[in-house]
Amino acid sequence: MGRMLPFSPVLAIDARDVLKTFRSGIVRRRTIAALRGVSLTVPRGAIVGVLGPNGAGKTTLLSILTTLLTPDAGRVTVLGLDVVRDAARLRRRLNLASGRPSFLWSLRVDEILAFYGRLYGLWGAALRRRVEELIEACELDPHRRAQYNELSTGFKQRLALAKALVNDPELLFLDEPTLGLDPDFAVRMRAHIAALRRERGKTIVLTTHYMREAEALCDEVAFIKGGLILARGTADDLKRQIRIGDVIALRLEPPRVPWLIGAPGILRCAESDGWLECTVDDAEKRLPELLQALQAGGVFVRNVQVREPELEEVFVELAR
Repeated sequence: MGRMLPFSPVLAIDARDVLKTFRSGIVRRRTIAALRGVSLTVPRGAIVGVLGPNGAGKTTLLSILTTLLTPDAGRVTVLGLDVVRDAARLRRRLNLASGRPSFLWSLRVDEILAFYGRLYGLWGAALRRRVEELIEACELDPHRRAQYNELSTGFKQRLALAKALVNDPELLFLDEPTLGLDPDFAVRMRAHIAALRRERGKTIVLTTHYMREAEALCDEVAFIKGGLILARGTADDLKRQIRIGDVIALRLEPPRVPWLIGAPGILRCAESDGWLECTVDDAEKRLPELLQALQAGGVFVRNVQVREPELEEVFVELAR
């Protein structure tokens, strides 16, 4: 192997060639390679999404970054500290919220927050003040005296986020933060996450299955599958990497124009609910050519729409 390069102080996370294998069974031993050489960097102050299908390695990667698991090989620094050697120091500076939170069912909301505050060394007036701040910030006041098992899914998620903020972490990990939420709750949760970075300068790493969530929140996304990161970049970068083009949707008269599929720059055509959807390499360049060709061919254009591909299309292509 070559000489190990120094880790950058401007990075919140610098993970290189991370391997993790799980073994199971007594008589018939099985090994599962959860991570097969993952490298990931996250700049300080960024929101980075980790996307991938179930079993891709997302949770294993987050568990290593949060010191809950030890990597088999590779090197990982978080906030400039080694996740193995400096785990105890590091844990005080980060926190994690799960999309499937689980707290003691009989504890009240304020009791749960106070319990975790004590774990981070808060006592007395400082603890009471912090609990009040979190209850107000996460809009939990109407349910402060409710037992955990009485909360709806949405308020359980809010409580999980409040718990993750109890130590005012520099680096926040959110594992599917809007899983199972009603749309209005999800929108408000995303707004709160965005505000944490905008107003508090938090570095955030989140996993999600919701493509619109990733596009709305993340500066960059990393797509992981089979324990490998297959692609990394902005949503637009990923669209270019896998050559998903712009879509020109047309309502035509007559509705079928067989020769379009052979026109320059047309990648594919498909009919959908009365529209002819043409995927092209560059809509700005191809739309004038397309309209001119249709007019010359005696085809009347009743309506036209242009849209960029969505991240969900990238996800589908990469997951194949």
